[in-house]
Amino acid sequence: MWTVAVFFVVDIKEITDPEAYAEYRKGVAATLEPYHGEFLVRGGSFEVIEGEWETQRLVIIAFPDEEHFKGWYHSPTYTALRKIRLSASIGRAVLVQGVQASS
Repeated sequence: MWTVAVFFVVDIKEITDPEAYAEYRKGVAATLEPYHGEFLVRGGSFEVIEGEWETQRLVIIAFPDEEHFKGWYHSPTYTALRKIRLSASIGRAVLVQGVQASS
């Protein structure tokens, strides 16, 4: 079977409210499970190899497909947490289509 995953990439440039952001971080993992989302990168150290990249925190979450991502992103449980993230940090996010791979 061939599958094409999607990846939700969040680049946090600044955490403006560390306490609220910590609340977001505590709750987000449990919201992924029903949608088969999986953290690939969740913070951690990084090294800029090319160009200029200013980030405080990088997160990459994999989903089986866009339908699963959208189900999660618009779910009531994640919507409430997303509001916390958006008010506690400055960043940007993209959804990226993966390449076709054998599963």
